[in-house]
Amino acid sequence: QVQLVQSGGGLVQAGGSLRLSCAASGRTFSTYIMGWFRQAPGKEREFVARIWWSGGGTYYADSMKGRFTISRDNTKNTLYLQMSSLKPEDTAVYYCNTPYRASSNDWGQGTQVTVSS
Repeated sequence: QVQLVQSGGGLVQAGGSLRLSCAASGRTFSTYIMGWFRQAPGKEREFVARIWWSGGGTYYADSMKGRFTISRDNTKNTLYLQMSSLKPEDTAVYYCNTPYRASSNDWGQGTQVTVSS
């Protein structure tokens, strides 16, 4: 079982940058894929990006390509999402998760990102 602690959200002006962190603990050695998701008020949760832990391969939703970068620090067991060129439509609660937790609908509280125009 993996426990996740998310941080790094906040208020930023359009065009600015922000980095989100997701510290993982527990049986992380059995987790091979991790990802970022987001949900804006009144909208469905959407996929942002995923990363294969051991090899570092990544995949992004089309709207995130070129602006967001997912990465991980293996020694710190921490997942990151570097966001740049932020837009007001990026305003949402951001979540990190694993396939196991997501399949159990366990999303935690996430971290709020607000982009002002």
